Amino acid sequence: MKKTTTIIIAIVVIIGLWMLVSYNGLVTARESYTSQWSQVENQYQRRFDLIPNLVNSVQGVMKQEKEVFGALAEARTRYAGASTQADKVSATNGVESALSRLLVVMENYPQLKSSDTVRDLMTQLEGTENRVAVERQKYNDQIKGYNLRVQRVPGSILAGIFGFDVASYFEATSG
Repeated sequence: MKKTTTIIIAIVVIIGLWMLVSYNGLVTARESYTSQWSQVENQYQRRFDLIPNLVNSVQGVMKQEKEVFGALAEARTRYAGASTQADKVSATNGVESALSRLLVVMENYPQLKSSDTVRDLMTQLEGTENRVAVERQKYNDQIKGYNLRVQRVPGSILAGIFGFDVASYFEATSG
């Protein structure tokens, strides 16, 4: 009888330790992707800080292009007011769309290309766009690792018990 009790206690302890380790792994994976999303947002903020400088440098030459500037301002405002990650992604896609229209418009103004200020800002913006792309990829990699833990057995059992849901990948709109 004593041997059976010892075996049952050992099994309970092993299962308990497994649950503890698995739970901690899920928490760690969730925090990793949350932290990586912060890095994506840091790069977005850098981009948003550069855009007004670029707009101010270009605006004097392109007064008739008010629609593009308005779209940029609106998208920045939407991002600042976004409360969920999905809303932030949507607002960011709006910024990217307006920014690409601004770049197309700038192609029509050769005097802008020769401006040192505009050229420097464009170089900084290009670098920021590369950083954004890298951070988005890292974020999606973190999401992949987390989602695998949440969806694979036996982790999916604990994920269901403790309320860990599958997370969404960052998906930019096409175009």
